[in-house]
Amino acid sequence: MNDKTKLNILWTNDNLITSEKMVFMYAINAKRKEWWDDVTIIIWGAPAKLVSNDKKIQDLINEAQSEGVHITACKACTDQLGVTKILEGLNIEIKYWGETLTQILKSEEKLITI
Repeated sequence: MNDKTKLNILWTNDNLITSEKMVFMYAINAKRKEWWDDVTIIIWGAPAKLVSNDKKIQDLINEAQSEGVHITACKACTDQLGVTKILEGLNIEIKYWGETLTQILKSEEKLITI
C-alpha cells in the first residue's frame, strides 16, 4: 500500500476526553469518510489499562473495528500492565511494536502521536 494512504495513530495518552474526542473521533471518521485507505491505532502504555476497564472505550474500539480501523497494542506494555488477555478478548492485535514503530518513523508513512 502507498505510504501516503496509510495513517498510524500512536495512542499513549489515557485521558478519556482525548481518547474519545481525538483518537477515536478522527480514526473512525478517517475510515468512514475515506480520508485514509488504512488507519491503525497503536495502543502504547497507559491506554492499555484504560481499554481494559472502560466500557465506553471498549465500545469505541468495537465501532472503530467495524469501520475497518486496525487496532493493535504493544505486547510489552500489555504484559507489564497485566491486561494482555483482556485486550486479546477485544480482538486487538497484541505484538511487540518497537521495531515496527522504528520502521514507520524511518519511512514516509504518516504517524500522529497522542
